[in-house]
Amino acid sequence: MFPLLLALSIAAEPPKWTEEENAHLTNIKAVTSEYVRAGEGYFSPDGKKIIFQAEEKDTGNPFYQIFVQDLATGKATRVSPGVGRTTCAYFTVDGKRIIFASSHLDPDAKKHQEEEIKQREEDKKKGVRRRYSWDFDAYMDIFEADLDGGNMKNLTNTKGYDAEGSFSPDGKQIVFCSNRGGDLQLYIMNADGTGARQLTKAPNCYNGGPFFSPDGKKVIFRSDRKEKDRLQLYVINADGTGEKALTDNDKWVYWAPYWYQDGKHIIYTAADHSDEKARPNYDLYWMNLDTGKTTRITHAPGQDVLPVFSPDYKKLMWTSSRDGRSPTQLYIADFTPPKD
Repeated sequence: MFPLLLALSIAAEPPKWTEEENAHLTNIKAVTSEYVRAGEGYFSPDGKKIIFQAEEKDTGNPFYQIFVQDLATGKATRVSPGVGRTTCAYFTVDGKRIIFASSHLDPDAKKHQEEEIKQREEDKKKGVRRRYSWDFDAYMDIFEADLDGGNMKNLTNTKGYDAEGSFSPDGKQIVFCSNRGGDLQLYIMNADGTGARQLTKAPNCYNGGPFFSPDGKKVIFRSDRKEKDRLQLYVINADGTGEKALTDNDKWVYWAPYWYQDGKHIIYTAADHSDEKARPNYDLYWMNLDTGKTTRITHAPGQDVLPVFSPDYKKLMWTSSRDGRSPTQLYIADFTPPKD
């Protein structure tokens, strides 16, 4: 019996990667589960709710829609129209309204949904697994709405892609990505959609995923200006000066940077892309902006991406498949920052 007990004891031991994560992440729990896939979540200013994108089951729409969920009860409500694509939702600073990007005004929105469903069926039959790619939908615009999706207002109406918006700390401005000028650049506009001005000016590339620093003086973002699709991290002053690269390794892809409360550290997503035949595994990393020192935060076999902090910076929320086999969902954990 002793060998059997020993075998059972060994089998019950947690995998090594969970021990490696314990230094910075504890009490990890999934906060979504009933969706085909879910991700890119953000906390409300009081930390009691989250807003995120998810694919619903059996609706005829294979694209993400936006949901607001109460963390205490787990109750979630779809707040986007339910048609077309949506992405990049965010709470207003007072927590009374939300913004998100949506293509529901595209007259061919339902046609695109049908085409995607058909393509997925064909891929499944052929055993094809498509690489992730983002469609910069020309009908994507930024909308503002109540927490239940009511009283919707269009904040952008220029021709082309407008999305990836987030608020300044004082709530007076929104930084976002747009190709209204031809290239995918960052812009800053007033919270009511007026007064848009271009922030980045690097030509023939993508600049996106922007967030204001806690003091509102800087914007952090991602860009593939060195090589297409090989994203690197950058920071720029909110007035357009002082742009600086934070990463410079074309063998890796870096994206989804998010500020820590001191404005001196960030958390972000990265993966080694040096082996073209291997599927890269994304993890979360921490960076000291003064020294450049980095610390790996997640070690799971699945993808760990799109990290954000709670308003009190005590919790981390991110998108993950954790085991590498399951669809992505949102996870929350208590966060202990690296000592550097």
